[in-house]
Amino acid sequence: MTNNDTDQRTTSTGAGSFVEHRITVRDLNIFYGKFRAIADVDMDIEPQSVTALIGPSGCGKSTFLRSLNRMHEVIDGATVEGSVQINGVDLYGPRVDPVLVRRKIGMVFQRPNPFPTMSIAENVLAGKRLNQRRLKKNEADEVVEAALRDSNLWEEVKDRLDAPGGGLSGGQQQRLCIARAIAVEPEVLLMDEPCSALDPISTLAVEQLMLELKEKYTIVIVTHNMQQAARVSERTAFFNIEGTGKPGRLIEMDDTAVIFSNPIQQATQDYVTGRFG
Repeated sequence: MTNNDTDQRTTSTGAGSFVEHRITVRDLNIFYGKFRAIADVDMDIEPQSVTALIGPSGCGKSTFLRSLNRMHEVIDGATVEGSVQINGVDLYGPRVDPVLVRRKIGMVFQRPNPFPTMSIAENVLAGKRLNQRRLKKNEADEVVEAALRDSNLWEEVKDRLDAPGGGLSGGQQQRLCIARAIAVEPEVLLMDEPCSALDPISTLAVEQLMLELKEKYTIVIVTHNMQQAARVSERTAFFNIEGTGKPGRLIEMDDTAVIFSNPIQQATQDYVTGRFG
């Protein structure tokens, strides 16, 4: 791709035309002020698949995840060296609007965070209305139904769309948040420990949803649950940290089956077998 091609693609959407939604990370270093939180990460994230990020607390998994849609920049003093590209378009390029990046690359957080005073339908439409023109009622109805169907929530809530979103169960609230994220038609979904606050039945529902959503989206998930990583992901990346004050580093990345059965690095083996972390 030439520079002109890249400029044209960046200009057309503000964040490039993410045809295959493949993410390429090269020489990524993330700083909060002078503190380097992430060091020298190279990673390829395949399209239409689930990639799991695992590692002990404090190793930078969530920081790395948030860097993929520039969400970490909401913290004062956050800077990045290196590149995060989707099909050759650098998300940190000078002409790229981070707001548009976040629209294309959605985020689902650790704890369900529906807007409690909004109805179920209004929650789904919140991002759509923030980012786009006013929707006609029939258009809004179509967006709500499509997003709730894609999040496997429609049959459970279709008769109470005007009820408060905060009145749903924890698992339903998380799926509502997923519906809100996909209503704006992103191309990548980032999930930061989306099941950590859920019971086992709700966790299973969200995991099944991830397996279905990967047909449409590239999904990257942070999880401390080794069984979950093994169940839902095609590839797994193990991050580690040498000690307090040291940056997190990518130790090893491979097919999930390899990471859990025959990793190259001893540190990976120790972590996935429960010897530390």
